[in-house]
Amino acid sequence: MSDKRTVNLQIAGAKYRMTSDADEDHLHELARMINDRIEDLGPKAKRTATPAQLLAVVALGLADDLLTAERRKTEVEQATRDAVGRAIARIDERLGV
Repeated sequence: MSDKRTVNLQIAGAKYRMTSDADEDHLHELARMINDRIEDLGPKAKRTATPAQLLAVVALGLADDLLTAERRKTEVEQATRDAVGRAIARIDERLGV
């Protein structure tokens, strides 16, 4: 059974009351992250866009960051596999295998 509790968050100027089993501090950190990204959009965006529009822009930015990180992870994994494969081939060559 999960230990659900109510957490109050403020995101994009709106207050949200959520019931969650996630760590409360972690949820507050996520909300801060979103609010920081909204701040990074600048005062004009905050004046002219609705909270929903601001959240959509932030969501797109986070999704783009996720895709970029996943692509980079795949590239690093492939580079690691290639390097390990080359190292094993050199070892085998030196051992005469």
